[in-house]
Amino acid sequence: MINRNKYLEMLIANKDNGFPKVITGIRRCGKSFLLCNIFKNYLIENKVDSDHIIIIDLDNDKNAYLRDPIALGQHVRRLCKGKKKYYVILDEIQLVYTLINPMLTNNKHVLAKPSDTNVISFVDVVLGLSREENIDLYITGSNSKMLSSDIITEFRDKAKHINIAPLSFEEYYEYVKGSEYEALYNYMLYGGMPLAVIASDEEKKEYLKNLFETTYFKDIIERNKLNKSETLDELCNVVSSTTGCLMNSIKIADTFASVKKEKISKETIENYLNYFKDSYILREARRFDIKGRKEIGALKKYYFCDTGLRNARLDFAFPDEGQMLENIIYNELIYNGYSVHVGVFDSVEKDQNKKSIRKTNEIDFIAEKGYRKYYIQVCTDTSQISTMNREIRPFELLKDETRKIIVVNKPIKESRTEDGYTIIGASEFLLKFIK
Repeated sequence: MINRNKYLEMLIANKDNGFPKVITGIRRCGKSFLLCNIFKNYLIENKVDSDHIIIIDLDNDKNAYLRDPIALGQHVRRLCKGKKKYYVILDEIQLVYTLINPMLTNNKHVLAKPSDTNVISFVDVVLGLSREENIDLYITGSNSKMLSSDIITEFRDKAKHINIAPLSFEEYYEYVKGSEYEALYNYMLYGGMPLAVIASDEEKKEYLKNLFETTYFKDIIERNKLNKSETLDELCNVVSSTTGCLMNSIKIADTFASVKKEKISKETIENYLNYFKDSYILREARRFDIKGRKEIGALKKYYFCDTGLRNARLDFAFPDEGQMLENIIYNELIYNGYSVHVGVFDSVEKDQNKKSIRKTNEIDFIAEKGYRKYYIQVCTDTSQISTMNREIRPFELLKDETRKIIVVNKPIKESRTEDGYTIIGASEFLLKFIK
């Protein structure tokens, strides 16, 4: 079994805290397995009677009648009679539909329209059940309603949100074991979607490619009421090929026009990027002015929540090792609790004619966690002097005491240069250094 210890510990820490636990994340990343298998086993091992663990799969046709929010609330309360604690897991909660308040419809259950305001939805059921003293409530959901990051605003400060991602490299390596370097290469190529990890290589490719068509695009189209998916599909391909590049909607529109020979407005691009972010497919890294100490500008970097999904968009052809490694390091820093920005700063230098010019310098990542702060450059190889000089040039221009790190996709141990810069292999950085 693939362990998800970080998320299990978060569930344990919030058990019996009086708030519903809302588990969100991209589809197929293991939300249901975490709750219905891993967490359930933990409860049983810790003396909770199995008949006091109630799991309702709302995507099961035999539970279709419980998609009525009033019927669901009544059903759970009937099952949880008495004073002893019950642990209730409602899986795929987004399938619960929204009703007009029956007090306004002569007690008839009438489906609400988007414009209706006096309604009863799954949010009301969740908050109501969580007020029962003997119920500790956990919910998961996917697609149009629950995948969106704005679902948390529905509960405001009345729920504990736990967002889970595909397997981190640490979780992946704990499962596959063997050579760290070889494991990292496979992880870069196929990522950490749980069902992809346990499949054969050809099955991995087909599974990951199908996820977009049959699941992710369908969810986005449904949620945002889009008429077609062609532009969404093509835009996703463009972002895949520019992973880790500083972009904004105008630059993406220009790239789209040059590659696809089509015009698309920057407003449409911004909307579509937000759809991808709300569905947890893409993450956004903002720029931070190191000297000005503030976030700046419209240019951002976009990273996929999983490199296997990113590569699937490009049909696994000509994978860019540098882009994949940078994507993984960004995700792993986030997974390990760091706040992460793209570092930028200006310097004044002399050109070939000895004229002073202003130049903008970039550091791949500024990562901060508590007292730790790192400047991080990511590269595939430092054996070429020109490559090494390019990577350390921003470090040389900065005079502060922040630790400066070069992560290399080689199986090497941590070492220091003469100037005090840390050079470390990617697998050691991911599995040990940032912990």
